[in-house]
Order: sequence, then C-alpha cells, then structure tokens
Amino acid sequence: MYGSLFFLATAILVIVNYIVVTRVISQPIEVGGHGQPPPVNEIFRQQVMVEVDSYKRRVMDSIVVWSILATVLVGLGGLAVGWTVARRALSPLQQVTGTARRLSDSTLHSRISMDGPRDEIKELADTFDSMLERLDRAFDGQRRFVANASHELKTPLAIDRALLQVAFADSTLPAELRPVRDSLLASNRRQERLIEGLLMLAQTEHELTEREPVDLADLARSALGQYEGVEAELSPAPASGDAVLLERVIANLTDNAVKYNSSQEFVRVRTGSRPDGAFVVVENTGPEVASFEVPRLFEPFRRLDDDRTGSALGAGLGLSIVRAVAHAHGGTAEAVPREGGGLVVTIRIPAVA
Repeated sequence: MYGSLFFLATAILVIVNYIVVTRVISQPIEVGGHGQPPPVNEIFRQQVMVEVDSYKRRVMDSIVVWSILATVLVGLGGLAVGWTVARRALSPLQQVTGTARRLSDSTLHSRISMDGPRDEIKELADTFDSMLERLDRAFDGQRRFVANASHELKTPLAIDRALLQVAFADSTLPAELRPVRDSLLASNRRQERLIEGLLMLAQTEHELTEREPVDLADLARSALGQYEGVEAELSPAPASGDAVLLERVIANLTDNAVKYNSSQEFVRVRTGSRPDGAFVVVENTGPEVASFEVPRLFEPFRRLDDDRTGSALGAGLGLSIVRAVAHAHGGTAEAVPREGGGLVVTIRIPAVA
C-alpha cells in the first residue's frame, strides 16, 4: 500500500512537471530580441528556428526518460520504506499472534507483556493478557473440580458397592430379596460408568500437549482382549498421541458395537494407515439407523432409544468420549449407517510428527 501511494504521488508530480515544462518551452521565440527588427538574413533566421525546435524536442524527450526513471526509482524506494515502516508497525501484532498460536490449556500462564507507548497495539496486548489470565484461572478451577469430583464421587460409590456385596453375601438371603440385590448392584455399576464417562469427557475436551508415537494396531489388540467373537484386521497404524486415551477410544467403540449388535452377526475392527495418518474402523450389525440420526449419537446422553434408566446399554457417553479424544489428537470421528443395519465408525488420527 505504501509503495502504491509513492508510485501514485511520483506519477502525479511527473505529469505536472511535464505539463509545466511543455507550456514554458512552447512559447514563441523572437529571433533578434524584443523590440528589434527581424534579422536581414532570412536563411539564418530559419536555421535558428530549426535548432530551437530540435532543442525543444531533446528537452521533452529527456524529461520523459528521466521522469520515468525517477518514477521507478522513487517508487521502489517508497516500497522499501513502506515495507520497513509496516514491518516495524506490525511487529507487535506478530508478537500477539505468535503467543496465541503457542497457547493451549497447559500454557495459559504465558503472557505477551508488551513494552512501549500506550497506543492501540499496546492496549490490545494488555487486553489479551487480561483475557489469558481469566482463562488460566477458569482452567485451573476446572482441573481442580475434575480432580475433586473424581475422588468425591467415585469413593462413595465404591463404598456403597462394597456394603451391598457384603450385606447380600449371606447365603440365607431370602429369594425375594435377590432381585433387589441385583438391581442395586446394577444401578451402582451404571452410576460408576456414568461418573467415569463424565470425568473422561471433561478431561479430553482439550487438545493434548504431550504426544508419543503409538501404533493403533497394538492398542486395538490390547483393547480387544476382553471381547470374544470380534473380527480383527489389524494392519500397522502409526500415529502420535496418548496411548491410554486412544486405547480407551477403541474399547468404547468395540463396547458399543457389541452392545448394539442385536442380530449377533459380527463386529469387525480394522486398523491401517494413510498418507495423512492412521485410522480405526469399527463396524457392526444391528438395528438400522437413519442418516439424520447419526450426528446426535455423538452428543452426550443421546441414544437411539429413549431409555435413560436401563443399565445394559450404558449412559450414552461412549461416542461423545470418542469424538472428544479424536479432536484432542487433532483427528476426526465420523459414523455412517451400514447397509442392512448397524454402524461404521471411523476414527482418523494424524501421523507421527
């Protein structure tokens, strides 16, 4: 922009100069001087006029050439000056954007701390620092809440489960109380799964700051160890991320596939790699799913049925956790209905950095 302004200003100056010079040298010249009679030698007079016209043309040609050269030189100089000025003026903004790029939920303690005069950019940087301070406090509060909630919620449930198991372990327990025992224990297990799912969802809603090379095929083998009858096609799938969370993703997907595999035909888990990263595909048979219902399956507490009290099918957090972990790894999670019933869920994780 600065260079264009210099070019424009120089061009206008050259045009004005050209017009003024043209007007000046185009005025008629009287040979012999003002108030004197014309020279007697007409041939001499004509030669003088020819030389004058030739001189005017050379002057105008010279003006044109030097004006163009001056325009180019001044314009290039203005471009260099404009680049330098703009670079110095925008360098504080580059400092702001650089800090913003480096931020994550574990580096919110970073600040810009810009020095300099109290101008608009300094005010922007100070406002940004204030926002980071508020976010840092909010994230610290959330981390403390998750840690406290994990202890305060899971401990009483574990105690309740132990008390129920001890209280109902008596072999003389009347038969009519055994269904009550089973219902209480099932409800206790469901509450534990619900709390664990909520805590896992809260912990995985943010991008990871530490990654390590992992192979999704190895994680799948570990996760599938507790399931029988699951078909596995596990090709090497190198990726970068948190091995515990990624194994939990595969386990959640497999668990969902087994639970909703009502037709009991098959559950298949595949892993592999592509140029942009690794993938896990979990496919199962089951009830038919409409395409418009698939997106809501990734929302917390959403299921295809309206059951919110049964314990057999979980709390409706499995796919929510899967999507949160995938996004935390910079990847994607998507599902499509399978022809004939069931779902095909695909998780893509970027390759090793």
